[in-house]
Amino acid sequence: MVKIRAASDVGGTFTDLVYFNIDEQTGEVRSVEAEKAHTTPPNFEKGVADAFSKAGVSLADVEFFAHGTTVVINALTERKGVKTGLITTQGFRDILEIARGNRPDFFNLKYQKPEPFIPRYLRREIAGRMNYKGEVVKPLDLSGIDPILEDFRNEGVETIAVCLLHSYANPIHEIEIAEHIREIWPEVSVVASHEISREWREYERTNTAAVCAYVQPTTEQYLGKLETRLEENAFKGVFYVMQSNGGIDTVTATKRTPISIVESGPASGVLGAAALGEALGMKNLIAFDIGGTTAKCSLIDNGEVAVTSQYMIERSEKSAGYPIMTPVVDIVEIGNGGGSIGWVDEHGKMHVGPQSAGAAPGPVAYGKGGVEPTTTDANLMLRRINPHYFIGGEIEADMAAVEAAFAKLGARLGLSAQEAARGVIRIANNNMTNALKLVSINRGYDPRDFTMVAFGGGGAMHATALAAELNIPKVIIPAHSAVFSAWGMLMSDLRRDYIRTQPCLFVPSTAQAVSDTFKEMEREAIAAYEAEGIARERVRLERALSMRYQGQEHSVRVPVAEGGLTEAGVAAVIEDFKAAYEREYTYRLDNAIEVVNFSIVAYAAVDRPALAVIDEGPDADAALKGSRRVDFDRDGVLDAAIYDRSRLGRGAAISGPAIIEEAGSTTVVFPGQRVTVDDYGNLHVEI
Repeated sequence: MVKIRAASDVGGTFTDLVYFNIDEQTGEVRSVEAEKAHTTPPNFEKGVADAFSKAGVSLADVEFFAHGTTVVINALTERKGVKTGLITTQGFRDILEIARGNRPDFFNLKYQKPEPFIPRYLRREIAGRMNYKGEVVKPLDLSGIDPILEDFRNEGVETIAVCLLHSYANPIHEIEIAEHIREIWPEVSVVASHEISREWREYERTNTAAVCAYVQPTTEQYLGKLETRLEENAFKGVFYVMQSNGGIDTVTATKRTPISIVESGPASGVLGAAALGEALGMKNLIAFDIGGTTAKCSLIDNGEVAVTSQYMIERSEKSAGYPIMTPVVDIVEIGNGGGSIGWVDEHGKMHVGPQSAGAAPGPVAYGKGGVEPTTTDANLMLRRINPHYFIGGEIEADMAAVEAAFAKLGARLGLSAQEAARGVIRIANNNMTNALKLVSINRGYDPRDFTMVAFGGGGAMHATALAAELNIPKVIIPAHSAVFSAWGMLMSDLRRDYIRTQPCLFVPSTAQAVSDTFKEMEREAIAAYEAEGIARERVRLERALSMRYQGQEHSVRVPVAEGGLTEAGVAAVIEDFKAAYEREYTYRLDNAIEVVNFSIVAYAAVDRPALAVIDEGPDADAALKGSRRVDFDRDGVLDAAIYDRSRLGRGAAISGPAIIEEAGSTTVVFPGQRVTVDDYGNLHVEI
């Protein structure tokens, strides 16, 4: 009998599905398959079901399903959460309003801070106080809770965030308040800050609790509808949700703290790139994902995926944005994707994005009512995409409408339609290049030391030009690159992050106390997994310390080996800290060093599919489809050989100018670039 493991990723335009078949008797992976369906807002679960139906997969045969979704980030950016109340420590009602004093638009004296997700009339205070050590300074007065809850009922509040001063050090007061609310008002959702983060910084913790509560009912409803849809189709397997930290977790845990999936889909692509790099023996990678709405990139250094708990949403040149204090794969994201619209401002300057045509009406070429040209339309205009093989031949591109749209855009600039399309590609590429610099050059990394892994529907289309611009020596276009983020979910273990702020000097005399704190956190992590029936032998723990020079504000993360810390171990960690600090800030100091945060990452292993070796192909001639005139921008309009990727065997080699077509993506090979196909069907483009 054959069982199926599957993963789906809901994007702004398409819902991707990747699945593979396993022989239950031998454990052999028989095949890895992929499918795309249109995303169906607001009923996203329909798009997931459509993808399974389109692939001909019976959910009754699926034993494992992982899901990535944009429901949380969409609810936040579109302000489609629910009415939320906040209960906080007396005197701290306005912490969301005060926020931070940093102004990105520094010389704008009329700058307005972002509007809090919870308005002032729904923010209430309660008597009781902890100090920074977690010691009770003033007992909690629960008598003030009931009048607050009565007001919240009258105001139509659906969810409540609880965040008290210094609860990262001792959450007992938050626990008492949450239990009291659940006892007398079981219908309302409650999110307490210590359930999400045990790190200091009151504004960041309070905002994280607030936005988590704001989207909690919406996310719970969404995941509940998806569970119901799966059950209606006879699904009996296990259901996991992709987390922003690069792991998967149970649906039950995700419903409690949905802010953990704020960057659900993008994180899986980065994990997939790391897993692919491990299989190919490559440790320094830049993961680059271009979807329909955005482009995302992240740097993988020596096989390690960078994770940050200082994540911001809606940050821009004019807004400070909102902090999210939960572990998120360190991703730079910009509003440039296949559906990004080219437009001209009042000063006659062309821009691309962040506005997007989305799934409906989509690019002009879809013929569904779109009238503003997009990046995808520009690639069609330059004949990089075959209009007769658009979306794998699913539809015939409406080229008359595309040409009319670019003629209109070009007229505003005194350009021809072709020149306007070329301009859209140049601007989009420039925006993407700047994003790649943010994760590499701006952080002290040389792009020449890295290989780019490009995926998503538009990754292969733009990656070779971007790599040439940044002198990145090689680009890898993975097999099934258009649905690679979904594939990454199948390569992800269960992951939970435990972070605790507990400042102390880092010297040999404090080594035992540091070890004891780690042991306590490890017990908590293991107990949480065992409570869900996950055996201890499946759990792997990684330890780290966030450290800084005494007297400084910010810290760097330093891995710590398992076991107790000896005097020699302390010296090794100090040296690792100094090296990491110097790479980040270019210098070292003789100051004393202190620990700020303790971190435990707890993984629970899941079965991963092995990469399947494809058939050998002696040359690329068998995959040659013909040729056409293609605009390669500065290299001119040239005759390009057109290849069918599905017919390229391992060992096949291609020289540019060329176009490699597949159902969900197109690889552009510029003159002077060379492509080889590896054992697993990945394209290696030498720049």
